[in-house]
Amino acid sequence: GGFIMPLFEPLSFAQITMGVIVLAGLILANEFARRSKYFAIFLFIVIPIFLTFAVWPKTAGPGSSVGTWFHWAKVYSALAGCIGFMLIRYNKKLRTNKYALMFPPFILALNIMEAVIRDFQCYSFNGLVDGVTIIGGPWNIMNGIAGILNIITISGWFGIIISKDKSEDMIWPDQLWFWIIAYDLWNFAYVYNCISDHSYYSGLILLLSCTIPAFFIKKGAWLQHRAQTLATWAMIALCIPNFLDSSKFAVKSSHSTTALFVVSFLSLASNLAVFVYHYYKIFKYKKNPFKEEIHTDLNSYKVVLNDNKLQSHNI
Repeated sequence: GGFIMPLFEPLSFAQITMGVIVLAGLILANEFARRSKYFAIFLFIVIPIFLTFAVWPKTAGPGSSVGTWFHWAKVYSALAGCIGFMLIRYNKKLRTNKYALMFPPFILALNIMEAVIRDFQCYSFNGLVDGVTIIGGPWNIMNGIAGILNIITISGWFGIIISKDKSEDMIWPDQLWFWIIAYDLWNFAYVYNCISDHSYYSGLILLLSCTIPAFFIKKGAWLQHRAQTLATWAMIALCIPNFLDSSKFAVKSSHSTTALFVVSFLSLASNLAVFVYHYYKIFKYKKNPFKEEIHTDLNSYKVVLNDNKLQSHNI
């Protein structure tokens, strides 16, 4: 309707259908990967080695819209996340090693920080940058601040456990729905600000592909869903850059400054709310955020913990 501020150009039936196909494909790939160690090794180790030498130098070389160091770094950092999480999940010693458990929050914070720096950079851009249209403005600053707030509300990683079922998922009970929603709003705003013409697939669809499983399929495993869907999509995007740029499925941003402002405003407001709530609880319950989980009082925390500790093991 007219009252909804358009984020994108008017979507065709083909673009909407392709969005649904990509969404379903990413959710399925994530489900196979988390349920089968061998499928995951194939998808996140064997395939990328092949693509690195045989495909990407041709498709994502200099001159393509994904030929920048940033896109290559994204692929490998997402893959590093997947492989690191697999090591924690499948190695009995690493599961309870407090240094190994610092890897998930570290790679998450690093990924957010990379994006925050990029948002601040884009503030001064206007026009085509590396083949991407960027409209810099106050939204970049607002969203950069939102990303920093998102990092400092990451909590309870020492409470990460491995689920007691066949899929052996990496479960993070203290990483709850309100943090995930604030992250999603921040990340969408970042993609919308900095790679706006890719933000339909690399923002909206990609975030839905890990948020739907985190809310409806396997609660508590959001970061694992995020790494696996991000790595899968990043590999696909490097193989077929034209899909995102010039195919009939490519969706352009509306490049509306109102849309840019509103999206980043929502991101900042939600992250500010989570930040205030988070530190209110830290002070109220005198918690040490480097040693204690913050949200143990919440029902959503208890549900995740109880679902995954059924056949409790002694650490």
